[in-house]
Amino acid sequence: MSYSTIMAYPIKTALLAYGMSGRVFHAPFLSKSKNFDFFAVLERTKTEAQKDYPNMITYHSIEELLSDTNIELVIINTPNNTHYDFAIQALNAGKHILIEKPFAPTNAEAQHIFDLGASKNLKVMAYQNRRFDSDFLALKQVLETGKLGKITEAHFRFDRFRNTIGVKKFKEAAIAGSGIFYDLGAHLIDQAIALFGTPQSFTKTYGKFRQQTEVDDYAQAQLKYADGKNVFITTNMLVLKPQEAYTVYGTNGTFTKLRADEQENQLIAKIDIDDISYGKEKPGNDGYITYLNQNAEIIDEIIPAQAGNYMEVFNQVFLTIRENKPYFVKSDDILAQLEILQP
Repeated sequence: MSYSTIMAYPIKTALLAYGMSGRVFHAPFLSKSKNFDFFAVLERTKTEAQKDYPNMITYHSIEELLSDTNIELVIINTPNNTHYDFAIQALNAGKHILIEKPFAPTNAEAQHIFDLGASKNLKVMAYQNRRFDSDFLALKQVLETGKLGKITEAHFRFDRFRNTIGVKKFKEAAIAGSGIFYDLGAHLIDQAIALFGTPQSFTKTYGKFRQQTEVDDYAQAQLKYADGKNVFITTNMLVLKPQEAYTVYGTNGTFTKLRADEQENQLIAKIDIDDISYGKEKPGNDGYITYLNQNAEIIDEIIPAQAGNYMEVFNQVFLTIRENKPYFVKSDDILAQLEILQP
């Protein structure tokens, strides 16, 4: 088989779970992309995936799945505290891996995963889909224009409202990788690192406010940069009225934007990713920038968001495996992220 044929050959891929993340964030893209063969799934007692994708193979144990030599890529979308063990097992079975956030509970475990992958010449990749949210792309677009000047302060928020204990025990139990900071903070820290690099230092605050909660349902981190910039990361499970997801101050202007990406809602509603509406925000959620122009006049602009597109994660995975292109999330990004996330 020639190299060009290998590059064009779809990647036989397996999911390690078919809960919400498998159904919503992975299966629709794997099944639509010509670059992937959505080949197998791990469901220990059920066969839900086969109802949606009849040609799929269902394995009932990870040992069976990993022993299938057809499988090239394993997506680790299991509870947070299992990521490390499953990553090691998959690499030892000769599989490339794509790991959901948080990549691992600690950066020491993440370093071991990266080292093992490198020693076996296997690709180790982090699934950070929120880099392709419409609202984040709007922020990135504004920063690239330079209209804000030198950034002095930024506030990133990711909030939910659930004032009771959730039914997903692995998210609510005091185990490795649990709590809102690992759940939502991982996205915001990754976005901050993607835009501004690794902070020089950081401080953190945690809170537990729901009755009988075992895990943090509030957390904030202050990321301090060498140039004096401060980035504040806030996650809160008890925000009934959405606050601005991004507020960024610079020496020449200010940008604000609500969290408005619709992809998760659309995927849950089973809107086809080929639908013309997919990835587009609802009207009225535009970003806003106020800045000084060259004549020192105050300019107010509306910033419409481009459509979000989680398929780009999978496009990047394909290029990394088939063409050996650098993956868009660097290992140093993940190690820095986990240094902040871990207790």
